[in-house]
Amino acid sequence: MRHIFFIFLLVMTLQARENPFFPAKGEQDIPITSNEEVKIEPLQRATITLPSTARVIEGVTIKYKTLDGAQHTKSIVLDNAVDWHLPIFISQNYGQMEEKPLKTIKKAKRAKKISHFKEIASLKFIKFLESDRELKIVTKDTMLRDFILVKPHRIVCDFKRDTEFGSYFKKAPKSSKFTKVRIGTHKGYYRVVIELDGYYSYTIKKLDGSYLITLK
Repeated sequence: MRHIFFIFLLVMTLQARENPFFPAKGEQDIPITSNEEVKIEPLQRATITLPSTARVIEGVTIKYKTLDGAQHTKSIVLDNAVDWHLPIFISQNYGQMEEKPLKTIKKAKRAKKISHFKEIASLKFIKFLESDRELKIVTKDTMLRDFILVKPHRIVCDFKRDTEFGSYFKKAPKSSKFTKVRIGTHKGYYRVVIELDGYYSYTIKKLDGSYLITLK
């Protein structure tokens, strides 16, 4: 009788779980969570400033964390032109996302089409008029050559004229992308150096009595 009881007890022990605190086969692990409160400030507004070489924003990728602590990313494709002077905002404040009335948008578009040139530097034989990314150089003198230099980024233009006036320097307003204008005389020509507030490519178009520089 003792042998029969011992065999029965051995069979029951083998069929039981080795450790009830670990999951058996077929059971899924539950992600580890905690009731501990972690104080994280809610997202209000964050900004990203791009370098002056940026021209197109191709997309945005957000890195986030889920309840179980795993990290994931989510991306959106944009492919839009971007102005590096302005920061890019990340916000969850609906109050800042209200759409402007249609009339306001139309007025803003009409205002952009109208260019208002303001004088930032001048001499008797040459004037410099600025409007956002355009600089109009008003002069009767012929431009001989133009090129660009870096550190700092600046456009150099040589104009034909036999004159001597020493040197000229003018600092433009802070809002201008053409920050400084320098002029110096050489034999048979004078050199105009236009310093920029960042990195650009540019085009020059000859107009009637002037030259138009457009930054890109």
